[in-house]
Amino acid sequence: MKILIIGGGNMGLTYAQSILKSHILEKKDLMILEKSPEKIEELQKMDIGVIHSKPESCITKADLIILAVKPQDTTTLFPILKPHIDKQQVFLSIMAGVKINAIRKSLGAEKIIRSMPNLPAQIGMGMTVFTSSTEVTRIELVTVQNLLNTTGKTIYLENEDLIDAATAISGSGPAYVYFFMNAMMEAAMKLGFSPSQAELLVGQTFLGSVHLQKQNDLTCQEWISKVASRGGTTEAAMNSFNENRFHQIIKDGLESAHNRAVELGNR
Repeated sequence: MKILIIGGGNMGLTYAQSILKSHILEKKDLMILEKSPEKIEELQKMDIGVIHSKPESCITKADLIILAVKPQDTTTLFPILKPHIDKQQVFLSIMAGVKINAIRKSLGAEKIIRSMPNLPAQIGMGMTVFTSSTEVTRIELVTVQNLLNTTGKTIYLENEDLIDAATAISGSGPAYVYFFMNAMMEAAMKLGFSPSQAELLVGQTFLGSVHLQKQNDLTCQEWISKVASRGGTTEAAMNSFNENRFHQIIKDGLESAHNRAVELGNR
């Protein structure tokens, strides 16, 4: 099998590194198509596969093509790719908001897998949801899932509409975590801790809490009850959160993210 990654940016590079690290294929069978001369030079120095600058030199050689470009770039990119495409090739899109039918119509491809990864994929701890067109065979789907699993965990969805929902939850999710962490660090510094101390306090608290939650079957609410003793400090904070409708604010934010994902997909 030969794989072509179109786009040598952060996510394209993440998939290239993860694929090679997992030994799914050799460097000679991994190609990257990149238009930026500066980026091409950088990729060549990394010795991460065969780097191409022109579609005609690599498109026809690929069994699987990963679309790792910005959605707005497809307007100029797809017409260039279309003449070189074989309908037996499998396309894996990691472009946010671009639906399968839009790719099919613009690119002329039939075997299309649409996915939504997130930032922790860069360290092999990502969360990726994906779906596919009916033309993708079960063997092809399993092959792609194995590739996606090199960057973390995956969930297959029958309903493509849920990709937009996943975009709001896991795709954008890391930013929500960093937002809350940043607020906690600012509060810690206001209470007298240095920036480095605040970062350690908050970072280790998040890390430990997530690991503890994953190693047990308790719900989040049950964990809250274990920490929040009656009349204590945690209860005071939780009461303030509830009085300010913090729980609802979070849900409203995610709903806004979902609405925007749907809007982008309908353009």
